[in-house]
Amino acid sequence: MFNEEKGLNEYCGIFGIYGNEKASDFVYTGLHALQHRGQQGAGIVSDMGNHLVRRRGLGLLSAVFSKYEDIAQLQGENAIGHVRYGTSGSDSIFNIQPFLFDFNGNDVALAHNGNLTNAQTLKRKLKEDGAKFESDSDSEVLIHLIKQKQNMSFIDALKKSLNEIKGGFAFLFLKKDCMIAALDPNGFRPLCIGKRTDGSYVVASETCALDAVDAEYVRDVQPGELIIFDKDGMHLDHFTTDTQLAVCSMEYIYFANQDSSIHGVSVYDARKKMGQLLAREQPADADIVIGVPNSSLAAALGYAQESKLPYEMGLVKNQYVARTFIEPTQEQRERSVRLKLSAVKSVVQGKRVVIVDDSIVRGTTSSQIVKLLRKAGAKEIHLRIASPPFKFPCFYGIDISTRSELIAANYSIEEMKKIIDVDSLGYLSIESLVKSIPIPDAKGAPNGGLTIAYFNGEYPTPLYDYEKDYLESLKKQKRKGLENGSI
Repeated sequence: MFNEEKGLNEYCGIFGIYGNEKASDFVYTGLHALQHRGQQGAGIVSDMGNHLVRRRGLGLLSAVFSKYEDIAQLQGENAIGHVRYGTSGSDSIFNIQPFLFDFNGNDVALAHNGNLTNAQTLKRKLKEDGAKFESDSDSEVLIHLIKQKQNMSFIDALKKSLNEIKGGFAFLFLKKDCMIAALDPNGFRPLCIGKRTDGSYVVASETCALDAVDAEYVRDVQPGELIIFDKDGMHLDHFTTDTQLAVCSMEYIYFANQDSSIHGVSVYDARKKMGQLLAREQPADADIVIGVPNSSLAAALGYAQESKLPYEMGLVKNQYVARTFIEPTQEQRERSVRLKLSAVKSVVQGKRVVIVDDSIVRGTTSSQIVKLLRKAGAKEIHLRIASPPFKFPCFYGIDISTRSELIAANYSIEEMKKIIDVDSLGYLSIESLVKSIPIPDAKGAPNGGLTIAYFNGEYPTPLYDYEKDYLESLKKQKRKGLENGSI
């Protein structure tokens, strides 16, 4: 059910390897490279021959697997893992993946990144049919859909079930005889394949995790594909051919690591281009350019080079504090900003500063950063955002499912400037965002193969369970805007 107060989406990282005697070691290393995608829980499942063995826990990967024995006990040549960020039931061990279930007497493990937009409808029907859920995660819906089809082979049951779920999903499955990767028909969430020189195959949410285990990039998993890895190698299949690439633009703007590539586009190059185009569209009369560590640094560099202003390190990040966008509560987000960043007084004091950030979501982080810079003596602060105004929720795997959380949906640029307390505020245009992310295999696709619904409200799929309440929230927001004159 759509909830105006609480987001229900998940945003996670998945990693798997098939055919390596040190599988769990490599999964740990791969998940470490994906730790930015979730810090609330972690888990690994290993194939021990006749059965699968799982270890999972709450907290960072290093806390869950704090001893050598934690990994050493997960022997086997095949393994998958998961790092989790979720807002629903996040304090329960039962929500930590990979999940384990039985299909025709055989163990199956599942790891999921994304959000199912028809999960509540399916869950109600499954419960009516006698299904008992152990977690709050929408990922468990797919498990029960598969288990309903015990009269089929696992692959056939999986294909049919994948066609019943809607939304954004990247799945990894592990059985005793194979590992399986599957991506939703729009490819909202990234998923890629690599291969090590020893012949083992790797599947990961981002290419940075392939690099961490010395795997050579092979290809991205394409929308609607079902890829099977077994003792004979990699086999390409699909569960649907009704597909249209619409990869999440926020992966390039914020989520993915700068050293990753998604569908052939370097995240670093895309962010730098965003900064360059931002400088052309939103110039500022200033002395220096600084970026917000770490996801905005490439955009800030691009802005500085294009505007021919000095690029300086005016903000320093404490590397031991988690990312603030994915902190689950407002209080935690505000505290994390104060712990995470500090202003370099010698750099910003008495200067007219352009500060480049990747996005403004709730406005909490921006306000806190401006306070730091003011306190450090900045003469003027010109805030430039290397993405368009974030006005509409995401239902495909980002922890924003209501407009009430989005500052740009509730206030004009001029109002936001006053709230955040900056001398000027400017955003990148939607056209320049799309131009910055030239996906080579999406020629002719709407918006260049990107999902930009967060900026224009044009969703590439129906919203299913969220549709009615979302439309009602739009009407409410429009009435509010007319009353206060912001729209």
